[in-house]
Amino acid sequence: MNMFFSGIKQIKSKEELTGYIGDPSPLVKAKPIDHLDSHCRTFLAHSPFAVLSTSDENGRCDASPRGDHPGFVYILDEHHLIIPERPGNKRMDTLKNLLENNRIGLLFLIPGFGETLRINGKGVVIKDEEILAPLSVRGKAPSLGIGVEVEECFIHCAKAMKRSGIWDQERWPDTGAMPTAARMLSDHAALKGQDENALTKRLEKGYREKLY
Repeated sequence: MNMFFSGIKQIKSKEELTGYIGDPSPLVKAKPIDHLDSHCRTFLAHSPFAVLSTSDENGRCDASPRGDHPGFVYILDEHHLIIPERPGNKRMDTLKNLLENNRIGLLFLIPGFGETLRINGKGVVIKDEEILAPLSVRGKAPSLGIGVEVEECFIHCAKAMKRSGIWDQERWPDTGAMPTAARMLSDHAALKGQDENALTKRLEKGYREKLY
């Protein structure tokens, strides 16, 4: 138990939580399906961005973004899809987690669309060149992919999007006072010779040359 929260009132059981918040509506209970129907396929065909949630064998969690052209997810059939693994920073948190614990949760977004699509299931790390070939971009096929066996799909309401104003440009925060990503990386890593200027150039080169 985290001792910081030990003196703060907490919910301690599912029964207590339900009693405190209440039961979901019949619609919420009934909406999950166990396959990619035509609506899910249409949503995925328009989505350029997803967040992948995994955890390792000890339950240490990770949420990792994936983005590409709309419809970047390759649907094999109503129960299976593949997400291309494009060049990254080689931490491979998601892939390493799947090798220890195959459970995966996906959240797909469409810019300007309030509702999101949630998919839960089991994941594997794929290196099959024939299956990955259709995911090529600019003549480059991904060397790896994440195969997902779909167990649950459902639409999540737009309340979070509406509260955040994420698609409303007039509500976007002013980021002028924020440090650059390079500055944050430099301060966090604290590596010799990796100051803000050096990391700015490194990031720009990666974004320019290593997206695929």
